[in-house]
Amino acid sequence: MAFNFKEVMNKPERLAPGHRMCAGCGGTIAVRTVLRALKPEDKAVIGNATGCLEVSSFMYPYTAWEDSYMHNAFENAGATLSGIETAYYALKKKGKVTDTYKFITFGGDGGTYDIGLQSLSGAMERNHDMVYVCYDNGAYMNTGIQRSSATPMYADTTTTPIGSESNGKMQNRKDLASIIANHDIPYVAQSTLLGTMKDLYEKAEKAIYTPGAAFLNVMAPCPRGWRYDTPDIMKICKLAVDTCYWPLFEVVDGKWILNYEPKKKLPIEDFLRPQGRFKHLFKPENEQLLVQYQEEVDRRWEELLFKCSR
Repeated sequence: MAFNFKEVMNKPERLAPGHRMCAGCGGTIAVRTVLRALKPEDKAVIGNATGCLEVSSFMYPYTAWEDSYMHNAFENAGATLSGIETAYYALKKKGKVTDTYKFITFGGDGGTYDIGLQSLSGAMERNHDMVYVCYDNGAYMNTGIQRSSATPMYADTTTTPIGSESNGKMQNRKDLASIIANHDIPYVAQSTLLGTMKDLYEKAEKAIYTPGAAFLNVMAPCPRGWRYDTPDIMKICKLAVDTCYWPLFEVVDGKWILNYEPKKKLPIEDFLRPQGRFKHLFKPENEQLLVQYQEEVDRRWEELLFKCSR
């Protein structure tokens, strides 16, 4: 279906206003865009791993979710939704359910890359007809900005603080989209928040309406944890893409497809400089750290280009 911005934006909201997420939160922008990809006549069951999104959108007995909603523990969002999906098809087979339901679960990087990885892996390997959406803000933001395996190298967090003995997190971020793609599921995609949200919307639509398991990894900046000016969220996302820190790609039935290649690949400094969590990298004595960062971004970018050329 062709992307019609006016038509998409006129769809009813499935995440109601009045929740308690921070102003300018990338997570809620991602959620609203993904849910707009649902056909208005389709119902949904939403799962949600513990995290910023859950604690701020569901305060019993009140919820911001217009669809059926299930709060999961940090570690079991994938298992919970796969169980609900299985029950749905069993009831439908018996004629006890006639409505069309879609199954979508949301989790932050802490509940997806780390604590919930085994549950996610199991649901994907079993190829349940569900979509798992990771809103990746690069740390455990809800509990105080602690590092996760999605936290980028040299980021300043409360558990990898910068100082005389440390330059922030020393490890590279985990490439979760590649890990899930290796589960041989029908659809995997990586996206972020850009312009009219065309890229994310179209990928969400494919994920929801592709039979079988699907995974979306969405970079969703956190102004508090990343320490940038809140109105600059779209600028930050565009820089992530144009520096090739966060490439846009799909894996459809095992085939890697590059969705965007910048005409002029920008240096990684352009993405890092606006973020307070990386300010130490721009001290004269840390010049070599920026060189190392650029080398890692380049290595991953070349690896992705190779996968997409096969």
